[in-house]
Amino acid sequence: MADSSSSYKKFDIRKRNPDPKTSVLLVIDMQNYFSAIAKPILPAIKTTIDLCRSVSIPVIFTRHSHKSPEDYGMLGEWFNNDLIIDGTVEAELMPEIGLESGDKVVEKNTYGAFRGTGLEEYLTERGIKEVIIAGVMTNLCCETTARQAFVSGFRVFFSTDATATSTLELHEATLKNMAYGFAYLVDSKRLEQGFSVI
Repeated sequence: MADSSSSYKKFDIRKRNPDPKTSVLLVIDMQNYFSAIAKPILPAIKTTIDLCRSVSIPVIFTRHSHKSPEDYGMLGEWFNNDLIIDGTVEAELMPEIGLESGDKVVEKNTYGAFRGTGLEEYLTERGIKEVIIAGVMTNLCCETTARQAFVSGFRVFFSTDATATSTLELHEATLKNMAYGFAYLVDSKRLEQGFSVI
């Protein structure tokens, strides 16, 4: 897991807090398939979810899976068909994340949560203008979703402590890219401080 404090100091070049009235939390792919990567950030994920719920920010979970080779796309080639198959235990969301009845789950079969899912329309219809990104993997599904959100006109907040990937180098490379061109960096402490002044 990455050391978010060092990442924060190096790349935190713009400062802003999400507006709970127009924000949503996107929890990306916290599934059993990614449990080795995801377990170390579970405390930060749970804190981030609880903080958002405490100020009535909706929480949306994404779940990545494939139903058949027809929907593998380039991922099949890239990962030699070692993919998350729908209906398997690996495809299920980790029970530790605290999914509640009524929480929306967006089903996807590629890195980004905005492609072919109806998520952009869903958020726009509800007046959402900002997205907070947490989950796994920092440099794949989280980063792609953040970029898609940004180019779709949403203000993006990217968690440094509630995202994770396979190496610190990859994690920090994404944080650097996000801070430079796509997202405000936040962590659970900043969210707590920002929400406490509301």
